[in-house]
Amino acid sequence: MERFLLPELVKWRDAAKRKPLLLRGARQVGKTWLLKEFGARYFQDCAYIRFDRARTLQATFEREHNIQKLLTAIQLEVGFKPRPQATLIVFDEIQESPGALASLKYFCEEAPEYAIAGAGSQLRLASQAGTGFPVGKVTSLYLYPLSFLEFLTAIGQGVLTELLQSGDWQLIGDRHEALLDFLRYYYFVGGMPEIVADYAQNGDFQRVRLLQKELLQNYRDDFGKHAPPEEGLRIGMIWDSIPRQLAKENKKFIYSQVQPRMRGNDLLLAMQWLLEAGLLRHARQTSMPGIPLASYADGGFKAFLHDVGLLSALSNLAAKTLLEGSRVFEEFKGALTEQFVQQELMAYYGQEPFYWSSEKSHNEIDFLLETSEAVIPLEVKAGINVKAKSLRSYCEKYRPPCAVRSSLARRYRQVLTLPDDGFSYELLDLPLYALCQLKHELNG
Repeated sequence: MERFLLPELVKWRDAAKRKPLLLRGARQVGKTWLLKEFGARYFQDCAYIRFDRARTLQATFEREHNIQKLLTAIQLEVGFKPRPQATLIVFDEIQESPGALASLKYFCEEAPEYAIAGAGSQLRLASQAGTGFPVGKVTSLYLYPLSFLEFLTAIGQGVLTELLQSGDWQLIGDRHEALLDFLRYYYFVGGMPEIVADYAQNGDFQRVRLLQKELLQNYRDDFGKHAPPEEGLRIGMIWDSIPRQLAKENKKFIYSQVQPRMRGNDLLLAMQWLLEAGLLRHARQTSMPGIPLASYADGGFKAFLHDVGLLSALSNLAAKTLLEGSRVFEEFKGALTEQFVQQELMAYYGQEPFYWSSEKSHNEIDFLLETSEAVIPLEVKAGINVKAKSLRSYCEKYRPPCAVRSSLARRYRQVLTLPDDGFSYELLDLPLYALCQLKHELNG
């Protein structure tokens, strides 16, 4: 299995002023596998330590700040002596050891020749003030579930991956129907590595669903294990509400629809826990698309799961839906499609997108992308009907240099001119399966 973050890890290894690395991401997205694979390919050996199991070493890190003593303790744990530049030292489940997390500062300042990579979930919580988090002393990277391109590669369709990356739209158009078929499968299977690997080997959608249900149950167990009992219940309530929140015409998250008797303030800590664990993602609302978008956020948001396959499992989407044409794209008012687009934008842009909603009408733009020079509206369509009244209204009001519409239709560029004053903007129709090319298309 190839992960597209691997070249970024190589850049980190070769950096002139290398800091310890923190690889973040939700549980089961493949952080451990990726670091071990990275160590096997690009280092002579890998000293792997899992801090939720290495209790003796954990105690050492809690009391000891001397680098040489820490290196000796690591040697005793793994059975060989780590060597500068030649050994990748992996601190897995690092969130379980505040001392190990704090030690990254000392390695950065006193022993930068050692390659230290930490991994864990819920590291956003650890980065808050007062926890000993080594602010400014680490390089952070984030690992998401497999993108659609990574999924294609993992299931033996690397030729299609290369085709989409080539940007040869004539050849891509020739494979349009095949790409839509694989996109259907991705909506169902998703991008969780263990599940994708099983599907690649067995091609069994029923097994996929069983594995997804097991993973969802593991997440529920985490709600009770890592949060106070009352918060665990509220976390579960929010989690269970996501499919019906996204099934609304207006997909804005409404706290009262989680539990009618609870107010938003009652659920804020539970929501924060899910965000810190990487299990939920927000697209924040703005009624004014200014730069930077974060300055214009007005408090509303849509809430997405971190994986489209898990959303389909949590929604109990039947496998037979895959066989019914474009139905899977349109299920519960296009929620799966909007989830997919949000996930792809996170994978290729590395930041949570925003969305626009008009204060005085029902007009809404599904996502806003911020570039260095402009805010680009992106309208999502779950079918081949690409009429977009909201997109036109937005462009008439805010005059963006270009706009994007993503749907089941093929790629098409056109220049539109507003009749009142002759203002022109470029409209790009981009197939859902080709969102990997969005950044290139906007730059080109």
